[in-house]
Amino acid sequence: MTTYRYLNKIIKSNRHLFSSRDIQEVFGIKSKKTLEGVIKKFVDENILTRLEKGKYLLADANISDFEIAQFLYSPSYISFETALNYHGILSQFPVEITSATTKFPVQKVIQGKLYSYSKIKVNLFTGYYKEKNALIAYPEKALFDQLYMIAKGVKTEEYLDEMDYINIDKNSLNEYMVLLPENLKSKISGYIGEYL
Repeated sequence: MTTYRYLNKIIKSNRHLFSSRDIQEVFGIKSKKTLEGVIKKFVDENILTRLEKGKYLLADANISDFEIAQFLYSPSYISFETALNYHGILSQFPVEITSATTKFPVQKVIQGKLYSYSKIKVNLFTGYYKEKNALIAYPEKALFDQLYMIAKGVKTEEYLDEMDYINIDKNSLNEYMVLLPENLKSKISGYIGEYL
């Protein structure tokens, strides 16, 4: 298959982010050697940009950091400082793109940006919505996730004094409290009482 026909198939797939397996499926490639050759050719010709091993971005595609974050490590959704900033609760722009995941915590530096994933329990993996192919925590859930990590000693309290809580719905925030064990519930309740 010529480069033109490969490129045409990529465009018709209507995708911008590809794993090696996605490329294999789009082109119907069976041989691992052929797949590696096609990927190398596309990277060399600047058709695909390599994000990390086995993950690629269609060059010049207009993709948000949020979409990339979710593509790099899934299941995950944008939360913590990044979502709080996105919703106008935290004015200070975080230096990393922060996400919640049910998998092991990890940090990745991709194209000069730091993507950070913090582990939450499976029952807490809720309270998000989809926007432009990315999952983003609702404001109350992003704050809840932040307080959860502070209560567990994973994150610090440094941003709590800088947040604007005026648009936080305390009732919505309290709905997530039932998901917690008692020891964490009392710690987070303390923060809510102090700041909201």
